Amino acid sequence: VQLQASGGGLVQAGDSLRLSCAASGRSFGTYVMGWFRQAPGREREFVAARDRSGGMTDYSESVKGRFTISRDNAKNTVYLHMNSLKPEDTGVYYCAADDAWISNRWYYGDVASWGNGTQVTVSS
Repeated sequence: VQLQASGGGLVQAGDSLRLSCAASGRSFGTYVMGWFRQAPGREREFVAARDRSGGMTDYSESVKGRFTISRDNAKNTVYLHMNSLKPEDTGVYYCAADDAWISNRWYYGDVASWGNGTQVTVSS
C-alpha cells in the first residue's frame, strides 16, 4: 500500500488540526492504520493506530484525550484529528500501515508501510 499524508501546518497552542492520509492499492480496509511523529532531535514515536472496524484503537499517553484517529474505508483515507495542540506536539507526522496489530511492533515503528511526512508546528 502507498500512503500520502497531508494537512500539516503552523498553528497556535490550543488550536486544532486534521491530518489526512490517502492510501492507494488494494485491501486498504484490511490494514491497521496509524500515525507516528518525529520531533527535531528526537526519535520517531508512535501516536495512534486503528483497525478496520475501530474495535481496536490505541494512543500514546501524550495524546490520549486530545487526538482521535478515524478512517473512511470507502475513501481509503485515515485521519488524525488533533485538538488542544501543544508546542510539544510539533514534529513531522507520518502515517503507517500494517496488516496486523502487534503492539510491540507498532510501538517501536516496526510496520510494513510508511507514508511521506507532513510538518506540524505549534507555536506557543
